[in-house]
Amino acid sequence: MTPLKSQPFSVRQLDLNARYLSIISPDFDFDSFDSVALQLLKTLDTTVIEKECSADLHIWLVDFEGCRLLLKGEHYSSTLWLEAMSEDDLDTLAFVAGLLN
Repeated sequence: MTPLKSQPFSVRQLDLNARYLSIISPDFDFDSFDSVALQLLKTLDTTVIEKECSADLHIWLVDFEGCRLLLKGEHYSSTLWLEAMSEDDLDTLAFVAGLLN
C-alpha cells in the first residue's frame, strides 16, 4: 500500500513503547465522533467490530487487515488515537502510521 494523499488525517505521534498512534483529525465532539471515526476507518479500509462509549471516551474495537486495534476518541480534547492490543500488533500500528504520513 502507498501512503494516503489529500485526506484530513495524519500522524501526531507514534509511540511503540506505549503501543499507541496519536492521529491529527478534524475536530469532533460527542455527537460527531462517529462521523469522524468512520471517515478514518474508511480511509484505512478498516472495519468496526464493537463500539463502547462512556461520558467522555469512545472506544471501538476495529479490524485492520486481520489485526485488531482499539480506536479511541476523547471528545473534550478532540483527541483520536489507535492502540495496539499486544506486542504482536506493533508492526501493524507502524504500518498504519506510514499510511497516514
